Amino acid sequence: MDSSPSAKYHLLTVAKRPQPGKTKTRLCPPLNAAQAASLYEAFLLDTLDLMRQVPAVQRTLAFLPAEAYGYFASLAPDMDLVTQRGASLGERLDALLRHALAEGAAKAVVMNSDSPTLPAAYLVQAFQALDTADVVLGPADDGGYYLVGVKKPQPGLLRPVQMSTPQVLHDTLDLAQAAGLSAALLPPWFDIDAPQDLERLRCELMASEGSPAAHTRRWFQESGPIPSHN
Repeated sequence: MDSSPSAKYHLLTVAKRPQPGKTKTRLCPPLNAAQAASLYEAFLLDTLDLMRQVPAVQRTLAFLPAEAYGYFASLAPDMDLVTQRGASLGERLDALLRHALAEGAAKAVVMNSDSPTLPAAYLVQAFQALDTADVVLGPADDGGYYLVGVKKPQPGLLRPVQMSTPQVLHDTLDLAQAAGLSAALLPPWFDIDAPQDLERLRCELMASEGSPAAHTRRWFQESGPIPSHN
């Protein structure tokens, strides 16, 4: 990856301040509200560590709510902070990418903050894919995507999509094709949204040694067994 000043790459993640009863509520049960919030904080810490593994990029944490600036400033003092803007997730993602490009980014990639075991190599591949593609997407197993990147503003790509459905990736690719945009796909990965994802994550962490996701691994170790939820 070219790290010269002329090739300015921006890597962003979207995050919300962890709050019991407002964070990862779809994981309750089997988790209680406090556990869901503390687990998401572990996800967030691991995501920031993941971003730090990507060389030659400007790192930005895009957060909500606006009054949580102090919390995120202490969490990521080495990163730029911006408030997410927009009514829908598609609007907020588009606004973040447009902001990065307006700031001079040659390539801008925004990722989620609930895929703590995502390989850092996939983030590097995202920027490389934009050498030839107009859009890069990281497919998630639930039909969405864990990452999207562009090198020019594409407001018609994200804003029209109804998020949080199994068709998000498919709909986004359809919009890209209709606009004449070339799209590159990264290897698929998974995010943690539903109870069944918890056991998958735990098994993955227990099957590996040390990193990745040191904070999430510690959370599982300290929390003990999680009741099964059918």
